[in-house]
Amino acid sequence: RHTRERDGSIKALGFPYERYRQGQRDLAGTVYKTHLDSKKLFAAAPTGMGKTMSTLFPTIKAVGEGVLRRLFYLTAKTLTRTAAEEALSLMEDKGLHLWSITLTAKDKICFQDKVDCHKESCPFADGHYDRLNLALLDLLGNETRLTRSVIEAYSRKHRVCPFEFALDAAYAADAVICDYNYIFDPRVSLKRLWEEEKRHTALLVDEAHNLVDRAREMYSAEVDKAAFLALQREYKGKNMGLYKAAHAINRFLITVKKECAAPRSQGAASSQGNARVNTHRRAEALVKRELPLELVELLTAFLTVAERELATGGAAAAGREGTEQLLTVYFAVRHFVRIAAEYDERYVTLTEMVKGELRIKLFCLDPSRLLQKAGKGFRSTIFFSATLAPLSYFRDLLGGDQEDYAVSFPSPFHKEQLNVYISPVSTRYRDREDTKDRIATQLAELIRLHTGNYLVFFSSYDYLNGVLESFVRYELDIDVIVQNNRMSEEEREAYLGAFHEGRQRPLIGFAVMGGIFGEGIDLTGERLTGVVIVGVGLPQIGPERDIIREYFDKVGKNGYDYAYVYPGMNKVLQAGGRLIRTETDRGTLLLMDDRFLQPKYQMLMPQEWKPAMILRSPSI
Repeated sequence: RHTRERDGSIKALGFPYERYRQGQRDLAGTVYKTHLDSKKLFAAAPTGMGKTMSTLFPTIKAVGEGVLRRLFYLTAKTLTRTAAEEALSLMEDKGLHLWSITLTAKDKICFQDKVDCHKESCPFADGHYDRLNLALLDLLGNETRLTRSVIEAYSRKHRVCPFEFALDAAYAADAVICDYNYIFDPRVSLKRLWEEEKRHTALLVDEAHNLVDRAREMYSAEVDKAAFLALQREYKGKNMGLYKAAHAINRFLITVKKECAAPRSQGAASSQGNARVNTHRRAEALVKRELPLELVELLTAFLTVAERELATGGAAAAGREGTEQLLTVYFAVRHFVRIAAEYDERYVTLTEMVKGELRIKLFCLDPSRLLQKAGKGFRSTIFFSATLAPLSYFRDLLGGDQEDYAVSFPSPFHKEQLNVYISPVSTRYRDREDTKDRIATQLAELIRLHTGNYLVFFSSYDYLNGVLESFVRYELDIDVIVQNNRMSEEEREAYLGAFHEGRQRPLIGFAVMGGIFGEGIDLTGERLTGVVIVGVGLPQIGPERDIIREYFDKVGKNGYDYAYVYPGMNKVLQAGGRLIRTETDRGTLLLMDDRFLQPKYQMLMPQEWKPAMILRSPSI
């Protein structure tokens, strides 16, 4: 009955807005064709085009036509999740009837002060499965939009775990809004999706530019010596099996620690298949292009012992705290062993000494094969973002190939809405101390000439604070707010709330590129009148980035671009995209770095940023 109602409502559903925006109909048509042809699509859809509705509407139409049975809308951030919920809500107001659910992370939706899934500690875990079926029948019989608040209400009503309840409801839902990791992360992916279901399921990957680094993180794994030393001490005299397993690993890691600390010339190391990479004073890393087989064998043995002792109650000899410690290490080891099975030429083994502690990491350089593997079996996948530039780079790293579809759309806004300036000042690390006063001067003059509300983005907190120190000396009659790296939810909301229309005094917000205010926020109208981007956003130089560069050089790509330029410029494009959000917005964009004038960077800029006015003098 539900399927009949759903399909009927979809067939009757028209596009929920009065008209399509520029490019929106073309994107929607391409998405629908991708589902029909069972392909992947890489779509660069600029801000203001309405990409959420452009992907959801044709996908839902494909469900109504029987091409698909289900869709997953995958996101990296809460804000984009909200946009998908609002789009579905609008279509529901227009007559759509389908089950949609939003999955929330366990630590956020758990009713307890601390996540503890033992039935002795949690009344929602105790008897959960006894009450689950009735709870699901009640939920699906009375609701269609299964948002977090709805899941929480029914979980309390039936006294079931809200996280597990939501997962079970997701298997019945027609549309699932969730984080990337539910599909791509081997630790938390939805294991019960049968291959037959996948063949009728589409993946919509929003803000897909975020997936490259997220995938590297998902497909990397690490263990550290300190954890096994702590376990060894915890279980000494309490559980001989666990003590011996932890002791064997700790003893092996002591040997590795000595090897890592031993002086070795780079040339000698390279000839043995190793490379020593010296980073900042805090850390030193040893890189090997081979799997540490002896360690994997020891960890596999540890898993066997840990599973046995956890199942039989032997782990409880160390008390609740000791058992929790064991579980934390167990899950890290299980992930490490699972990733070891995927180890190939796209990996290196990174051994680091950080503050005297040894850490061994299986580092994924190129996640494309594993993303392709995780997405295998699904009918179609749509990767979309405002900043998929260059498309070839993202197609390479997100597991695409030449047969996949790729489209890029121009901005729907007029060039007259945006004034773009480039200040050819050096923001390179070696020049920052010499140029920070010039940058502060230009910021002050910009605000004097074009009063309003500004966001100023930097590549790091250190750089931000250095320029801020110079800027405050001007004692302008403005309000200044500063992002920090430990902001609570309330502080974030207060920061964004400060950007409102009709302010008595201008506002300047200092922020970091790639951070919480660098993408996914909407400050329309007079709330934001200017954006300043200081630097080209290059990731901090370090062993991991340098290893990525070397790897892509070896496989015939431009390693420096893949490791540094493209990820950095993506942050720049995202930050600049905060400014013009609607057809009536107007604003000023100031790019501060001489490299923005180089052909490489000019090619990556959107057309609406060109041509820019160049500020040759220190003042504006």
